[in-house]
Amino acid sequence: MHPSQVLFQDSFLPVSIPVCDHYAGSEKLMRKSMQLQHELGPVFDITFDCEDGAAAHGSEIEHAHLIGTLLGSEENRFGRIGVRLHDATSEHFARDVEIVLQHAAERLAYLVIPKIGSVAELERAIMLINRYAEQCGRDKVPVHVLIETHGALRDVHAIAALPQVECLSFGIMDFVSSHYGAVPASAMRSPGQFHHPLVMRAKLEIAAACHAYGKTPSHNVTIEINDTTIVAGDAHRAAAEFGYTRMWSIHPNQIRPIVKSFAPRVSEVNEAAAILSQAQAVQWGPIQHNGKLYDRASYRYYWMTLQRARSGGVSLPDGIAALL
Repeated sequence: MHPSQVLFQDSFLPVSIPVCDHYAGSEKLMRKSMQLQHELGPVFDITFDCEDGAAAHGSEIEHAHLIGTLLGSEENRFGRIGVRLHDATSEHFARDVEIVLQHAAERLAYLVIPKIGSVAELERAIMLINRYAEQCGRDKVPVHVLIETHGALRDVHAIAALPQVECLSFGIMDFVSSHYGAVPASAMRSPGQFHHPLVMRAKLEIAAACHAYGKTPSHNVTIEINDTTIVAGDAHRAAAEFGYTRMWSIHPNQIRPIVKSFAPRVSEVNEAAAILSQAQAVQWGPIQHNGKLYDRASYRYYWMTLQRARSGGVSLPDGIAALL
């Protein structure tokens, strides 16, 4: 049996997707992002933006067609590009879905739904997506959900439990704004975003819900685009202190520090590979390694370490790829 079948028999198999989600809205930035993905490889996802990407009100249909065309083009080399739609209550939502799927149903990595107010609203949106996907010959499209309203945070565990949901992202700007001044603007950036109790609570609830159901929690943007040490610091804290395994990028300068911050160190990768190789040799029974005892509970951790390494483009030891 494959390690994923052995190690996760009594729990959800975690979703494994790239650790960085880079947003691009205009045609120029979308093409530039695709070129960068060609250069770096599929170590980051790209999300084309229907919601904020249109140049002006009235160009939404044209912009959706542009996104669909780019998705279906040869420039989409790895199939790791998703699309953020208008919110589910918008007049443009269904049209976004229809246009994008008509152009590139099979090349689409996921759809992002913003401003969800409840799990019931999300379920209706997913039903509509599935109806259009079926018409285009596509099985269920993975769905990413922006948690940025009080209602979505209230229902976050029910949202994470939906089988089609792959990732939950924290929309910090809208979330802070929804408190009408009760949460200061400083909570939208560091260090306040990691200290304010209401923002901390939201981040932790999202991460906990995701990990309960094997989904990916995606951390909010860093608005600093020039100082990459701030970006790296935010990514490190998101991963080490809040349990996030993915993070938004809003500028090409942010991609590399995010990917590096979420990737395990080479020493961790080598240790994980040694432990899992030894465990596989005894059919996943308990082992001793460097004077310490390991069993299936710890094997899951080390298997995910290797998954994170692969997603981040870290070189794996010879012969270990078969375990993934």
